[in-house]
Formats: sequence, C-alpha cells, structure tokens
Amino acid sequence: MTMIERATPIENAVPPTFEALLRMVAEMDTPDGFKAELIRGKIVVSPFSRLRYYRSMRALREQLQAHAPEGHVADIAPFLFRFPQAERAYGPDLFVTDESAFDEEGRHADGEALSLVGEFTSVSTRDADWKEKLDVYGRLVPVYLVIDMQDSEITCFWDPSPHGYRSRRTVSFGEPLPVPEPFGFELDTTGF
Repeated sequence: MTMIERATPIENAVPPTFEALLRMVAEMDTPDGFKAELIRGKIVVSPFSRLRYYRSMRALREQLQAHAPEGHVADIAPFLFRFPQAERAYGPDLFVTDESAFDEEGRHADGEALSLVGEFTSVSTRDADWKEKLDVYGRLVPVYLVIDMQDSEITCFWDPSPHGYRSRRTVSFGEPLPVPEPFGFELDTTGF
C-alpha cells in the first residue's frame, strides 16, 4: 500500500487572534540573525539587514538622533512594534521612538510611540516595505523612510491620515532629502 502525503483542509478552523499571534512570536526561538514580524495576519521570519547595509543604517541613525524630538531615541535594535488596529507588528530596520515605549512590560513596543520608521529594502522584503508597511505606517507614524537599496533611492513619506500618507518625496542616493517635522532637517545621503 502506498500513502501519498497531501494537505488536508481543516473545516471551521478559527484563525488565531492578534494577541495569540503576538504571544507566539514572543515564544519563538528565532534563529540568530533573523526577526519575526506579523505581516498580513501571518508570522513572517526574515533575515536582519545585510552587512553591507550597516554603514548606511548607521549614517541614517546618527543624523536622525541629532534631530530627533526631545525624549526620542534613534536605533537599529531588533524590537517589535505593535499596531493593534491593523493587527500587525513590525520590527523596523531603523526607528525613532519616544523612550517611554521601553518602560512597558512585555516584548512588543507600542507603535504609537514611533516618530519615524526607516526600512531598507531587500529582494525578500521589498514588497512588504513598499505596500503592507506603507499602508500601516501611513495611518500613524509621522515620517516613513524607504531606503531602496535596489534602486539607490530614498523616499520620505509624511503627513499620515486615515487613508495613508498625503506627502512624499524621492531622491537618488547622493542628493539631499528634506525630512519634515518633527525632525526638520536636510538628510545627507552621500554615504548611502
């Protein structure tokens, strides 16, 4: 007798709640060099940014920290920020957030504390950075930077609304990029 393995649908399966998914992510033993995020209602494990991205990430972090709102910190640490209304949780490549976000218990910071997010695209994350995350960040986070490493461009989105960002500007690496309030400075992209 030969048995063939095939997927068996589960009838009336109830998908896990957002909170249950967050608990699963917290309990995961994610391999070193990888991060887990909640994207489109699923746990997605992807590698941290490539080594060659580090210099650009550091240059961006240093410039943002110098112009961050009072009480905010710019970092590239692998923290997960939750967005309960959208039932999403992301681990941005770079973020600027109110330091009070780290006063909470638990492992997931409140997305409402973010003043800026920066995502460095890769072949595996590009779609999520440009679509999924743009939609979620665009309703809450004051400034979103997409550093497109494949096209050597950086795009700044700002002025969030219930329908997404209302403003954007794109420049090629090497050109200055105005970063609006609450930062209010011109980003030097020559090191990217």
